[in-house]
Amino acid sequence: MVHLDRIYTRSGDDGSTGLGDGERLPKHHCRVAAYGTTDELSSVLGVLLADGVAEPWFSLLRGIQNDLFDVGADLCVPTEDPGALRVTAAYTQAIEAKIDEANESLQPLRSFILPGGTSEAAWLHLARTVCRRAERLVSELGSMSREEAAGPVNPEVLVYLNRLSDLFFVLARALNSNGEADVEWKPGARQG
Repeated sequence: MVHLDRIYTRSGDDGSTGLGDGERLPKHHCRVAAYGTTDELSSVLGVLLADGVAEPWFSLLRGIQNDLFDVGADLCVPTEDPGALRVTAAYTQAIEAKIDEANESLQPLRSFILPGGTSEAAWLHLARTVCRRAERLVSELGSMSREEAAGPVNPEVLVYLNRLSDLFFVLARALNSNGEADVEWKPGARQG
């Protein structure tokens, strides 16, 4: 269990931050950016949930927020210790099942979709784009040498984030009346 006695420590005043294993890295390091972006993604979902989302989506999204803290912990504690908290293939499998379930009732896509429609769908499109940024950062981190990356990178994190952004797209369509309220892209519309 996590127990925080103090909120500020002053240890980051020099531009560094501590990983979960005690190693210190610059706050601009790709690893810190990757787990910071997963935290940002969780915050986007928090705003959506605070605005109000009906079940079963509320519980699904609250569970994803919890998963995102697991992703952050995985990235923040770079280790191959089998006892450490790690994102596994089971996380992605659960997301895939939800994608398949939600996708069954959606209208077929006839065009690319612009972010928008209902407020809930717009928040999910924002979540999708933040998730894609987190995915790009984890991909970049995984392409670095182990030394540059400050430790190993769990490849399951990348797979999970990739599938999660797909889920946000599908859920946005579901919350747009199963695609009926989607805002379709009209190529060249301004050209007349």
